[in-house]
Amino acid sequence: MRWSEIPKDAKAYMLYHTLIAPGLIVWILFPLYLMETGYSVLEVGAFFTAVNIISIPLTYLFGRLFNRWDIKKGLIAIDILDGIAYVLYGLARGAVAPLVLFAGRTIEKLSTVLYPLYRAYEQIIYPADKYEEIFAWHLRLPEVARLITFPILGYVFGYLYPSAESYRWAFIFFGLFSAVTVAYIWLFLPSVGKKERITPEDFTFKVGEFKVLLAFEALLTLAWALAPEIVLINYVVFVLHKTVFEVTLIACASSLASIIGTYASERVPKGRGFQVIGAGMFINAVYALVMALSPPFWLALIVYAVGDFGNTLWFPFYRSWQFSLIPKERASEFHAAISSYNRLIGLVTPFIAGALASIHATLPYAASLAMFLIAGSLFTKLSRKENSHPQTPT
Repeated sequence: MRWSEIPKDAKAYMLYHTLIAPGLIVWILFPLYLMETGYSVLEVGAFFTAVNIISIPLTYLFGRLFNRWDIKKGLIAIDILDGIAYVLYGLARGAVAPLVLFAGRTIEKLSTVLYPLYRAYEQIIYPADKYEEIFAWHLRLPEVARLITFPILGYVFGYLYPSAESYRWAFIFFGLFSAVTVAYIWLFLPSVGKKERITPEDFTFKVGEFKVLLAFEALLTLAWALAPEIVLINYVVFVLHKTVFEVTLIACASSLASIIGTYASERVPKGRGFQVIGAGMFINAVYALVMALSPPFWLALIVYAVGDFGNTLWFPFYRSWQFSLIPKERASEFHAAISSYNRLIGLVTPFIAGALASIHATLPYAASLAMFLIAGSLFTKLSRKENSHPQTPT
């Protein structure tokens, strides 16, 4: 699919995600900031778990409310909450710093409660007959932005200004930058009301396939939650004795591989959706296996890129299949329910990941390996029945 063929509103939404991509460096800097200021990897995991607990019931509640409300307002709320949280991170100093950090993390977690609105918005605003092609572009553009900005930011905070004080200023900058992204949403993204949420007449809710979807979501949630960003940061910075610059190099290699993956996904023949999802899971399993063996930095960089290539390869087909199982008029509620389900499954995984990493820095990847293998086996079996499922991924 060419860029010129994408609807104007869909382009505006993709460019929004491209605009916010550089700010995702905060997801690396914040746990590293905690570790640099005295928290152990186990304590960071416990910290994140404590905040996770409050978000589960709120996710579904907000999802139901946005069945009636304009989803665009929810996207604005996400950026406002993230902005406030980042500014609080930057202002956390002295004896009250732990309380301010906890308050900031709680506010940021409240913004993630609204993250299912992204998927609901995408399901409604993207053309239903072009989901796979659209998602290739949806993934590609933000990765290009990360590929350009992360090495620069990583070098700045890894070598030029590696202090905790510099991190604080970065948090404040990206917090204030949310004013720009909020303005962009308000000015350029279309509203999504009831008239845009009409489900096609031929839609049929498939209970059996939805159960498979939930099983896969559980496996995928565990696979990634058992080896989160804090595990990589702990391994690269405190075991391999590198800096945040090297962490961003891994992110950049992953972005480059993801961009390649978007082009590869566009060349997958029709009717191969389940096979691609299963193959992607086994590619992810290779990444987890190599990381579990405590590789040197150069090999960690390669296998993270391989893993993200696999993610990008299967993601458009999975998202298309997921959207085919959810009625549009209840999109925000369904996506919120799935998110709450995932949050419940992953409730204590940051603590478990921190505990495993405190035993051995790469032990969490071994747990992820098992989940990826099971998920891959699930879709390998489903691929054999794909011809009998008229609405499976294409």
